[in-house]
Amino acid sequence: MKLTIREALRREPGRVVVESVDLSLYIASIELDGALALLVDEDGKPLKTRNLLAMKEQLAPLADWPSVLRQRSAYDEMCGQSWVPADNTLEVPLDVRGQPAPRWEH
Repeated sequence: MKLTIREALRREPGRVVVESVDLSLYIASIELDGALALLVDEDGKPLKTRNLLAMKEQLAPLADWPSVLRQRSAYDEMCGQSWVPADNTLEVPLDVRGQPAPRWEH
């Protein structure tokens, strides 16, 4: 399922999930009733940014919703360990609201 931010605002609040896909690529989804819905822009393209601050700015309308940053690690696979069906996903709470700007922006 795909949703724009405008469509998401018409639903009951869910949980915003920002997934760190690559070193500098973030894609946003919304978890509604246990299922993930991809957030898209008005053209239907996935909502993605190259840095976390830019993603927070785009998600500002959903600032009251709980949100997490999700990171999956390929470490076990990279160092040749046997494949074990385990989830090594790390989720960190993410406050989309006005966090202070980095020191270099002051």
